[in-house]
Amino acid sequence: MDNYLLLKIAHSLPGVLVLLGLLAHVFMLWKAQRSGDVVVLQRKLRNTRLFSLPALGVLTLSLPFSGWWLVHQAGLPLGQTWLLASSMLFALLVLFGLLLAGRLRAWQALEATPASGMLLKLSVAYAVLIAVLLLVIMGLMGAKPA
Repeated sequence: MDNYLLLKIAHSLPGVLVLLGLLAHVFMLWKAQRSGDVVVLQRKLRNTRLFSLPALGVLTLSLPFSGWWLVHQAGLPLGQTWLLASSMLFALLVLFGLLLAGRLRAWQALEATPASGMLLKLSVAYAVLIAVLLLVIMGLMGAKPA
């Protein structure tokens, strides 16, 4: 296997893992909220905030570095439209990720008050925006010139 193909796989894998991890956590937290068991929800929120979000963050922040290396190996200029657009979308993705982390912290602090339903909706909205941004970025990466 040549280095370019290996690097392409190493760049694609974190993106897919972030997307799948995000969707799994949205489903897990939604299911815990619907069950009505505050103790289970608090435990899942704590685990998500302490372990999963940092792991997904490290995977996400590895993407620009492996992407730059991939573009460098391919010999493509950094000023191409698809690359600039994906970089701007990635900046939005990081912003929404930070907002999601803040919403999860606020949701965990409120426990089972009536306002927690609104925080759930905001958290899901941020997660959906992150998922859409990831899919658009992946689409731009897939549609790039050979």
